[in-house]
Amino acid sequence: MSRTSIPVDSSTKERLDDLKRDDETWDEFLTRITTDETPIKKGILSSEEAAQAKDRIRSARENWE
Repeated sequence: MSRTSIPVDSSTKERLDDLKRDDETWDEFLTRITTDETPIKKGILSSEEAAQAKDRIRSARENWE
């Protein structure tokens, strides 16, 4: 596999460092952020919406035959 370097400003590198997960390589990170799939985002629901969703899931599980 060939390797390459991509020069970026230090401010850009800092922003990328903030987005990169500790357990992923730079290649994995760049692949993740350039994919077309939309990931599930933590905190997308308000606390009230999350509580309602939990209640619906609990109710559905209780009524499952």
